[in-house]
Amino acid sequence: MPPTAPDHTPRPEPCFEPSPKPALDDLIARSHVVALPMRARFRGITTREALLIEGPRGWGEWAPFPEYEDAEAATWLRGALESAYAGLPPARAESVEVNATIPAVEPGRVPGLLARYPGCTTVKVKVAERGQRLAEDVARVEAVRAAIPDALVRVDANRGWTVGQALKAARALGPLDYMEQPCATVEELAELRAGLRAAGIPARVAADESIRRVRDPYRVADLMAADVAVLKVAPLGGVRRLLGIAGHLRGSRARMGATVASALDTAVGMNAGLVAASCLPEPQAPAGLATQSLFVEDVAAPRALVGGRLSTAPVVPERGRLESLAAPAGRRAWWIERLSRCWDHLD
Repeated sequence: MPPTAPDHTPRPEPCFEPSPKPALDDLIARSHVVALPMRARFRGITTREALLIEGPRGWGEWAPFPEYEDAEAATWLRGALESAYAGLPPARAESVEVNATIPAVEPGRVPGLLARYPGCTTVKVKVAERGQRLAEDVARVEAVRAAIPDALVRVDANRGWTVGQALKAARALGPLDYMEQPCATVEELAELRAGLRAAGIPARVAADESIRRVRDPYRVADLMAADVAVLKVAPLGGVRRLLGIAGHLRGSRARMGATVASALDTAVGMNAGLVAASCLPEPQAPAGLATQSLFVEDVAAPRALVGGRLSTAPVVPERGRLESLAAPAGRRAWWIERLSRCWDHLD
């Protein structure tokens, strides 16, 4: 059962080595707003918009989803400023292993999408999509196993299930590496984890939103609510803060592992994610960073996926792509106004 006593492992500061806060005029002058068409609806969108910052120390990406409030979006801005104004820490490996990602599509589309991930043997499948049934999730996962019989399957429910629904899904979906954020709250994750153990179901529980969208990212360890932390650079405020959180969760009583994943990043944001993944201790779990294949076009040519691995070498946007993928004037104005509001929150 989940412990009732809190974990008294000392917590690190919520953020450390804060990136410099540039003048707003300078930040705006360095900003490019792009709109990337997607191959399939993902997270409810078909076009991914992002504000890219051409900083003095590199390129940064700021792309909080439109529904996020300014205070939360400002944390994403800290991550962009780290990349653009402070510079990323050096990568510790030349490449990292990645997983394939399958949106909540019909089973017939699964083989074609998997073909874009040569060498990947771990596959994350989106489930619990609004308006879909468990039978559709099962069919999608079965299509993955039919295409890659030895695949290690992860499912991501984005808080879409109750505890009871998640237990039912775990029985129906077959062997899983882990269930990512199957329920909404940390308490529900703890209840589910206990329920899976009691039922003899070996699927692990992974926390995503329960770390990046809460005031206390360490509470999931206090309640022994998850086995794995799914960590994303942008929502956590940068590579350095991500690594600090990963270290604390690994060293806590919960001994949580970590997977670095994309927040539907462009090629610019992927630079930071790959660095972060390379800096985790061995053995490293396959990272959810091969999402560039979800875009029809990106601001840089796709990194070559070789043997299920991506290079950590940084890439920079191509001028021609920045121009051809520039968002309409009205959308740029929307992002610049949002940037101005969130810049105020950096204090």
